[in-house]
Amino acid sequence: MSKPTRLFDFPYFQLENHALEKALVTKYNGSWEAVSTQEYIDMANTISRGLLRLGIKPNDKIAIISTSNRTEWNIMDIGVLQIGAQTVPIYPTISEDDYQYVLSHSEATHCFISDREVLEKLNAIKSETNLKEVYSFDEIPEVKNWKEVLELGEDKENQQEVEELKNGVKADDVATLIYTSGTTGKPKGVMLSHKNIVSNVLDSAGRVPFERGAFVALSFLPVCHVFERMILYLYQYYSVSIHFAESIDKISDNLKEVKPHVITAVPRLLEKVYDKIIAKGATLGGIKEKLFFWADDLGLQYEPYGAKGWWYETKLKLARKLVFSKWKEGLGGNIELIVSGSAALQPRLARVYAAADIPVMEGYGLTETSPVIAVNDQRNHNFRIGTVGKPIDNVEVKIDHDGEILVKGPNVMVGYYKEPEKTREVYTEDGFFHTGDIGELDKDGFLKITDRKKEMFKTSGGKYVAPQIIENTMKQSRFIEQIMVIGDGEKMPAALIQPNFEFLREWAKRKSIQLDDDSDKAVANNDMVKERIGEEVDFYNKKFGKWERVKVFELTPEVWGIEEGLLTPTMKLKRRNIKEKYMKLYNKIYQRK
Repeated sequence: MSKPTRLFDFPYFQLENHALEKALVTKYNGSWEAVSTQEYIDMANTISRGLLRLGIKPNDKIAIISTSNRTEWNIMDIGVLQIGAQTVPIYPTISEDDYQYVLSHSEATHCFISDREVLEKLNAIKSETNLKEVYSFDEIPEVKNWKEVLELGEDKENQQEVEELKNGVKADDVATLIYTSGTTGKPKGVMLSHKNIVSNVLDSAGRVPFERGAFVALSFLPVCHVFERMILYLYQYYSVSIHFAESIDKISDNLKEVKPHVITAVPRLLEKVYDKIIAKGATLGGIKEKLFFWADDLGLQYEPYGAKGWWYETKLKLARKLVFSKWKEGLGGNIELIVSGSAALQPRLARVYAAADIPVMEGYGLTETSPVIAVNDQRNHNFRIGTVGKPIDNVEVKIDHDGEILVKGPNVMVGYYKEPEKTREVYTEDGFFHTGDIGELDKDGFLKITDRKKEMFKTSGGKYVAPQIIENTMKQSRFIEQIMVIGDGEKMPAALIQPNFEFLREWAKRKSIQLDDDSDKAVANNDMVKERIGEEVDFYNKKFGKWERVKVFELTPEVWGIEEGLLTPTMKLKRRNIKEKYMKLYNKIYQRK
């Protein structure tokens, strides 16, 4: 077949171009179970037939909520899409209220879930939704199992109806509703067409060095997020064997078992991996420890394409052999590429991973752009540290008069579901989409993101402050887990800081500092901890103008979590919620009663 035009074309394209024995692989009860390309298609068709017998019609909405990525998710996705219905992927970690809002707003009629934990959340709000039925991938006695839909579809008598519906699906038809994890207000349902996502896959394909049928991937970022979902279609296009990690806690074990060539990651995960490597290096002692930190220091100076000269490259070759090869082994030994998205990657991480021969290619995009707008590519000098690469094919990027990044292309959404007014607001008169991000294009066409337009603020002295740049810089400290810079309309910038409690407990032990107890509160309230974090703040403040520097900070005594409503599922700060929760600390900073 020619290149895919609809999302369900990808497995069929794989079947014709390079069918796999292990197309989708999931671990059940301790053993990896593979589904071939042919089995994947057969099961998707069975699901389609079963859904038709349940009365599902084109444009009906089917919700999928899964705690982990798994084979069943992908089979459901293709089975739903090829009969012209639409999928509504939902983050498992959002609140019950958000479950209720998304399911009601989308008018989903059926919901497929992964496990009991999701079921309990769903049961609390199901009566307030339009759901007719819920099916589970795991065996749960009190709820129907998805295999019942497979059994309904075993009879192939209505396969002709599936084929007719499939042929009737057009590239411009809406394929999915993805609800943004908005940092403010209710989530918006982003309508993405088959063409939006398919074009993004094909226009990004040239940026990844895959040889068809030769690569293995480990997938663990939530597939309900359009970044990982688009990547899964890209893997299918290139006949990459996709293994699904059991959970975030078992990634380390799964990496060693699967030995993937490629993974996708978010910067926070890469930071944590790096921090663990450094913590381990600090325990080596003697010559091994000195060698380790010599290699690490060398890595932090890295520039691509031999820019630092032959002597640096000679030392790097030695460091890779003696030290960095061990880092690579920890990721399974075969890693050739990590694609990073969802948030800004600290340049030091891009440097040190590339030096370790584990290149991290940072990209940029939004749910509304399916998602990729730009991405780095290690080949042909298309990798520049500190940028998100060059815009992909067929995507036009320009910078507005106020610095906002504007985008036009086949990947830009159909609109916000049931919200025509909000849809109109995000487009310019000439059809460019307002990303809400501030950035710049350099002379070579590399895009650099500097901040979120809505998050920039002005102090009472009239000075503009871009909080994200300061936050991303400060988070390089191993003492700081999260930080929110504040000061809109105030006399000075300040910060609320969530300490890295785990690291600080180890630090206190090494320094023989007595904490009142082992709680997070005891760590945050310790004077020596505050003093030490103050040193970190002072150190990073030197990188900024006087008007931007964090003058005062307060430590928060809890972890900022998703379920607490302080972070979005993609780990972005919910600034308004954080400020409300810590209003006492905010008032203390600005000396208000």
